[in-house]
Order: sequence, then structure tokens, then C-alpha cells
Amino acid sequence: MKRARVISGIGTYTVLVIASIVVLIPILWMLSTSLKIESETISIPPKWIPDNPSLEAYSRLWSEYPFLTYFKNSIIIVLSSVFLSVLFSCLAGYGVTRFNFKARKSFLSFLLVTQMFPSIMMLIPYYKVLSTYGINDSLLGMIIVYISFTVPFCSWMMVGFFRTIPLELDEAAIIDGCSRWKAFYKIILPMTLPGIASSAIYAFITGWNEYMFAQVLINSPELKTVPLGIAELNGFYKILWNDMMAASIIASLPLVILFIFLQKYFISGLTAGAVKQ
Repeated sequence: MKRARVISGIGTYTVLVIASIVVLIPILWMLSTSLKIESETISIPPKWIPDNPSLEAYSRLWSEYPFLTYFKNSIIIVLSSVFLSVLFSCLAGYGVTRFNFKARKSFLSFLLVTQMFPSIMMLIPYYKVLSTYGINDSLLGMIIVYISFTVPFCSWMMVGFFRTIPLELDEAAIIDGCSRWKAFYKIILPMTLPGIASSAIYAFITGWNEYMFAQVLINSPELKTVPLGIAELNGFYKILWNDMMAASIIASLPLVILFIFLQKYFISGLTAGAVKQ
């Protein structure tokens, strides 16, 4: 029995080490390439460690490219869509679990059905609708699009999470003199912090990494986002690999920082939302 546990443990750790190596190699290569000069990025054989590490690729992003503008646009779009997605999904989750109305099951089914279709199917309809209202080439248009991407899944997740909170808490708060709204944001909402964090991370990642819709819906150079800015480094005659990798490293930092601070809420939120009382 003990031997079987040892063998099982060795096998588990071996798989984890291999998986970690597979994940880390591209990241380390990206970091290494961002520190190389242009000639080293195309050297044969490839070099893992640059001869003379340089930050000139990072410097060029701010001096020769409007990368700060791209970064600002992405931050505005993503933070706005995250805030509104979390707000709408919390209200939807609370309403579905606390009120018994006719279309409740249909509403949940609709949320699930919206996730079954590839997003590219909606590209042309989105373009036509936004063009009709004159917001196809604007940050507002992108915020609306990203909200529509994330609200269904976030709402579904928050419904599962609100179901784990006893209804007796609402009743006790109302008996103590709280209104329904006050009971929601004073008592129930603070208990859903892990679910809110999970929804926020999902919405942030979705908006921050999105490329296809931004490429089609944004035409003005001053409104482009980080993924579009990275794509522009892919030149017609050559690819500036060190600049592109430096931009990718910078673009990854907000996601890494977000997950470092919210990972415990993210994991507990996903597991708690899967439990039904």
C-alpha cells in the first residue's frame, strides 16, 4: 500500500513538473527575446541567453510607438466592462435566486444558450447595430460588446454562488428593519466576494485579450487597444520579434498582477458556485 502511494506520488509530481516546463518555456523564451537586440532574435542557432541584454525594445514601445495610448484605451474599455459586467451579473444572480417569477428558468436557459454559439457569428450583427447608432468606432461601442460577451457567463456563475447563501439571511435582515435593497448590498453582497472576484477576473481576461472584434470595430489609430498594437509590430517586410515580445510581456503584467491578488477568491469562488444547497 505504501509503495503504491509512493509510485502514485512520483507519477503525480512528474506530470506536474512536465506540465510546468511546457507552460514556462514559452514565457521564458518571450522574456529572453524581449532582452535581445534585433540581430540576436534571428540568429542561428537560437540563443536562450542574450549576449548583451538590452531594454531598448521596451524603450522603443514608449518612444517610437503609441503604446501608452493603446494601454490607456484597453484599461478604459476593460475596467468599464468589468465593473458593469459584475454589477449586472450580481443583480441577475440575486434576482433569480431570491424572486420566484415566471420566466426564471427560461432566463437561465437563455444565458446558457448564448454560450453555445461562436462569437464570430455575432461580428457582422454587432457591426451593423453599432454603425446604426454611430458608435462602431468608439470606446463606448467596445465596452458594450465586451459586456455582452461576459454578462451571460458571469450571471450564470453568480446564480450558482447566490444559491449557496441561505434565504434566511435576507429574511432576518428584513425583520431587523432593512429594506430589500439594503439587505442585498449590506448583508448578501459582501458574502459573494469570491464570486465577484471570479467574475471580475473572467471579464478582465476576456476584454484584455480580445482581438478580433477590436480589429473590425475600431478604425481610428488613437482608439486601438493593446492586442491591436502588438499586431502592428508584425511588419510587412520583417517582424520585430524583440519589440513584439517586449509588448507581450508588458501586456501580460496586468493579468499576472490581478491573478496574484485575487487568486484565492477566484479558486474559492469557482468551487463555491458549483455547490447547491
